[in-house]
Amino acid sequence: MMAAAKGSRFKVSRRSLLVGGGAGAGLLIAWAFWPRSYPPNLRAAAGETLFNAYLKIGVDGRVIVAVPQAEIGQGTYTSLPQILADELGADWRTVAVEPAPLSPIYANKLLADESVDTGYATASALMMTGGSTSVRAFEGPLREAGAAARALLMKAAARRWDSDWQTLDTVGGFVVNGPERLSFASLAEEAAELDVPDPLPVRGGPNNRLTGQSLPRIDLPAKVDGSAQFAADVRLPGMVYASVRQGPRGASRLVKVDRAAADAVPGVLAVLERPGWAAAVATNWWAANRGVEALKPVFETRGEVPDSGSIEAALGRAMESEATSVLEQGDPAAGLEGGQAFRAHYSVGLAPNAPMETLTATARLTGDRLEVWAPTQAPGLARAAAARAAGLPEAQVTLYPTLVGSGYGRKLEMAAVEQAAIIAIKLERPVQLVWSRIEESLHDTFRPPARATISASISPRGTILAWQSRIAAPPTPAQVMERIGATSGEEEAAVAGAAPPYAIPAVGVDYAPADIGIDTGLWRSGAHSFTAFFNECFVDELSRKAGIEPLSFRMQMLGQNPRLARVLSTAAALAGWDGGQPGSSMGIACHSAYGSHVATLVEVEVSEEQRVKVLRAVAAVDCGRVVNPDIVRQLIEGGIVYGITGAAGNPIRLERGLPDRRYLRELAFPRLADTPEVTVEIVPSEEEPGGVTELGVPSVAPAIANALFALTGRRLRSLPLVLGSGA
Repeated sequence: MMAAAKGSRFKVSRRSLLVGGGAGAGLLIAWAFWPRSYPPNLRAAAGETLFNAYLKIGVDGRVIVAVPQAEIGQGTYTSLPQILADELGADWRTVAVEPAPLSPIYANKLLADESVDTGYATASALMMTGGSTSVRAFEGPLREAGAAARALLMKAAARRWDSDWQTLDTVGGFVVNGPERLSFASLAEEAAELDVPDPLPVRGGPNNRLTGQSLPRIDLPAKVDGSAQFAADVRLPGMVYASVRQGPRGASRLVKVDRAAADAVPGVLAVLERPGWAAAVATNWWAANRGVEALKPVFETRGEVPDSGSIEAALGRAMESEATSVLEQGDPAAGLEGGQAFRAHYSVGLAPNAPMETLTATARLTGDRLEVWAPTQAPGLARAAAARAAGLPEAQVTLYPTLVGSGYGRKLEMAAVEQAAIIAIKLERPVQLVWSRIEESLHDTFRPPARATISASISPRGTILAWQSRIAAPPTPAQVMERIGATSGEEEAAVAGAAPPYAIPAVGVDYAPADIGIDTGLWRSGAHSFTAFFNECFVDELSRKAGIEPLSFRMQMLGQNPRLARVLSTAAALAGWDGGQPGSSMGIACHSAYGSHVATLVEVEVSEEQRVKVLRAVAAVDCGRVVNPDIVRQLIEGGIVYGITGAAGNPIRLERGLPDRRYLRELAFPRLADTPEVTVEIVPSEEEPGGVTELGVPSVAPAIANALFALTGRRLRSLPLVLGSGA
């Protein structure tokens, strides 16, 4: 048994964590991150005792954890409660979750702008899920919350046993003292009235720990049996249903609809016209969608309507325009003259989000208060968007975040929330808006296109002397943040991951912002999805120029990055790397991002239809301390499939502001039968936790491109990879 006194001591004072007792008691958590303290608004129901902003314990023994991050399928409803439950000493079978309420306490400090002195409402808006930050941002607060509650429970038990609380321990939902034990449920109410010790003891030792175990996912059973409640499952008394149609990109004004045709559709109750969109409202969604189709809305456009030709021209202009240096190490210009120089040009096209769950929201106006149910990665910003659309103060809007049916980055968009609020207020009755699949496709916020030119010189010994890249891409992260009402992001985020992870004496990375005329959005792994493609394909090309086998070429430059070197060698060993010589079907690539490291090796074939198919994928990952190994494997597996989709799917072109592929079947996503055999190896590490959700994506596309070169002798430098388009 590991007693509290033998554990480590967490440096947190009473000023930084003040825990009061009971649902009605005062409760303040003052983070140094914010310029003031905020009262939490987590509520305890009958039979529940509130311990702090993250934890309630029920009289039935349930341990209820408030989770401040959206569950998008990445497992936050399991990994985050697992951290707290581990520190608390809970029985995993008793752990439940609920979404954390809007409060600055739950702001994601890895995504928030710390320099801004914000008010309560604005700070609440900085609750955001993204960038593989959930565990990294909340491991500390959740561990503090669990440790504080554990200490209080042991203090309460010590009173009953007349013993020293620091000699006690918690195991499986009980405070234990040798053979004696008392349940958390029996101690909760008394414990919450006590004072948190200073300093706060955290658990030590390996015994009776939940962290590092592949515990069952909390969200999975309900998703499997269909009982999980997503946004489209919301049902309210008197609710009606809506569907919308919006103008093409560049559209400015709705000029005409056929109301008579829509009114003739059985079930249609109303038609709404707004400057940029039209909606039909009906007794059921099918009727609403038929009604909006019957409207046949006509939009007037102003100026040039963007298409693929104008986008290519904009990228071309950006490549020739003035650029910003985002990294300069050594003297790349001089280094390029010191050895054998090579240059290559790369490009990536638009990539769809295409989530299974389209944008949706349900809204209800009661008196002067608006309620909104929506799948969102930024609940505070969604509430603010609904308030603006409704013309109400944020204090009069309640946002209920629901489970998210995929869409990494897509669920930061607020259009459906705004539209649902407007329709509900106009009709004065609850309304559920669901975008149709075609509407989702037509108005997807695609991953941005990008171009790159990379130059490098190689020494006679086969090492890279200098590296200079120039990348043109839209400033997507900053545009997304501005569009959703958050602070603007850093310009460098548009080319995140562009710095090669190798020991190169002179490196330069220049970024040229491109105005392509359309709104682009965040895609799983963001800019890493194309910067890794540029870098790892070019490194593979350089290895061939140097006459050195691609794995060895990389390894000789990773002396200062041992974690990446280890995952690279691990993936190669597990997959039986054959050197990637001519005729081989194997390709390899690696990447460092989000504080983690990954290497992916793939084996491919080319079908009779001249399409690439991935037969096998092996990945090794070092993401620091692991909370739940199974979730890490699931995320890497999912990222690999996501990466295959982006690499081998059909290209998308814009024609008069609209994409030419509008249905899932047209995107050539891999089906289950096409999914490769996937092996994921987690490299043990005691480093700080790194991000995983987006880590599996970036190295997949370059690994496939490198494998295709080995197999066919053709170097494809554009995404998606279309055979016959190589240089």
